Amino acid sequence: MSETLTPQSPAETVRPILIARELSKYYAVSRGFLRGHATVKALNNVSFELAPQRTLAVVGESGCGKSTLARQLTMVETPSGGSLNIDGTEVATANASERKKLRPKVQMVFQNPYASLNPRKKVGTQLEEPLLLNTDLTAQQREQRVREMMTRVGLRPEHYHRYPHMFSGGQRQRIAVARAMMLNPEVLVADEPTSALDVSIQAQILNLFMDLQQEFGTAYVFISHNLSVVEHVADDVMVMYFGSAVEYGTRQAIFEQPLHPYTRALMQATPAIRAENRKTRNRLQGELPSPINPPSGCTFHTRCPYANDHCRAVVPELRPIAGRLVSCHRVEEILSGSITATNVPKN
Repeated sequence: MSETLTPQSPAETVRPILIARELSKYYAVSRGFLRGHATVKALNNVSFELAPQRTLAVVGESGCGKSTLARQLTMVETPSGGSLNIDGTEVATANASERKKLRPKVQMVFQNPYASLNPRKKVGTQLEEPLLLNTDLTAQQREQRVREMMTRVGLRPEHYHRYPHMFSGGQRQRIAVARAMMLNPEVLVADEPTSALDVSIQAQILNLFMDLQQEFGTAYVFISHNLSVVEHVADDVMVMYFGSAVEYGTRQAIFEQPLHPYTRALMQATPAIRAENRKTRNRLQGELPSPINPPSGCTFHTRCPYANDHCRAVVPELRPIAGRLVSCHRVEEILSGSITATNVPKN
C-alpha cells in the first residue's frame, strides 16, 4: 500500500508516530513426523499509519491476526518481513540499545485485568516498576508520580498499599491503564481491554481511555471484536481477515457504508436493540480456513456470497474505493448494487 493511501484527510498533516508497511509475521509449524513443516502467515502484508492522538481500531474474528499484530507493535516479536517504523526508528533493523529506547514509547493494556497484575505485589510497587527501570527518579518522586497517576485514572491514593485481589475487575483495569501510562508512551496498544468487564463498567473504562488520550496526546491501537465499542472510540478502522487487512478507512466511511463482504457480515452480526435498526441479516457461513493449507485467490472466497471463479484464483489488492481501501474484486458491483448476496451470478 502506498504511503499516500491513508484514510486521513489531506488537512491532517501531523507526522505519523507509527508507520507499518507490508508488515508480516510467519511461523513454521510442524505437520507431523513424515510431512515436515508448513508456514503459517499469521500476519501478511499489513500497512497503516498512526498519528498522535488518533485511535486505530483493529477488528476481526479470533484468529484473524489482531494479537499477532499487537506483538509486533510492542516489539515482543520481530517481524518476518516488511517495515515497522516507530518515532523514526526502523524496528526490524534496530539494535538492542535502540529497541530498549523504543520500548517505553509503546505500552500495552491486556485483555484480562485479573491475569495482567502480579497478585503478590502491592499496586504501588507494580506501578513504580516502569519508573524504576526507565528513569532516575528517587523513591519519593516515584511514589508521588504513582499517586498522581492513580488519581488520574479514578483510584484513591490510599489504594497504593493494597494488593490486586482487593479490587474489582474495573478497578484492576484502571490499575493496568495507569501502569501503561506511567512513562507517558506515544503509542498505547489495547488488546480487548473491556471484553472481560461487566457492561456497566465498560463505558467507564472507554471514557477513561478517551480522557487520557485528550490529556497526554497518546495514539491508540485499539484491538476489539465489539463493533459497538469501536464505533465509540475509533478514528480509523482496519478490518482484518486471515492475517490481512481487507478494509481500511475512517470510522465514518466504514460504519456508514461498509463495502467488503466480510465487513458487511461483521456489521450485520452486531446486535441491535431497537427494531428499526435491525436489518435483514446475511449470516457469515462456515469457519476460518486452515492456516496451514490456505485457500487460493481471495482467502475469504470460501465464505463469501459474492465469490466467483476470478475470486477463487486471484488474490485481490488493497485499493482505494469510495474514500477507503478495500481488498475485493467485486466491490464496484457491490457498491453499484448490480449484485446482491441473494442474487449472485454463478461465474
